[in-house]
Amino acid sequence: MPIDEADQLLVSQIKAGDSEAWSELIARYEGRLLAFVNSRLRNLTSSEDVVQETFLGFLISLPNYDPGTPLESFLFAIASHKLTDLLRKQGRRPTIPLFPDESGARDNHREPAGHARVASSLARSKERRFKEEQIICISLQTLIESWIKNGEFERLQCIEQLFVSGKANKEVATQLQITEQAVANHKHFVVGKLKDAIKTARI
Repeated sequence: MPIDEADQLLVSQIKAGDSEAWSELIARYEGRLLAFVNSRLRNLTSSEDVVQETFLGFLISLPNYDPGTPLESFLFAIASHKLTDLLRKQGRRPTIPLFPDESGARDNHREPAGHARVASSLARSKERRFKEEQIICISLQTLIESWIKNGEFERLQCIEQLFVSGKANKEVATQLQITEQAVANHKHFVVGKLKDAIKTARI
């Protein structure tokens, strides 16, 4: 069944770089995705990370998106991949966090989920996450357009397999017939670009 006209228009607008369309996508699906993920993880912090990576995965796979697939089904399929990968690792964080901190400081600075957090803190946390997603959207679209323009399809395929399908470096290397070091280099490049974008925005 083809996606409805509203979703088709939304996807077209996102492809065209419309930030308002990206905001609408998040507003429309974030709550449902979070409820779905958290019903399985029972951990709000980890669930928020999975949802954020789901949106990132959607953006990366957007050039290959099949309009015959309902948008909601597509997003939930990506979220399911992320969940499967996380649960397979028995509760550990995904291999590719959006903005990994090698020292582990990211978790130390994050407020614990639960009733102890006041409403204002929750609002600030959601606002910060929303701003991060906006910056990720713009930065990633710029990168993807550059890769397509310059014929860097190996990097595009590599990042799609890592972020969307949640595959390990070794598996991606085998599938694309490149070295694991090349996969690691692609991942390091993209994560670095996204981290730089966040730092530049001073969020």
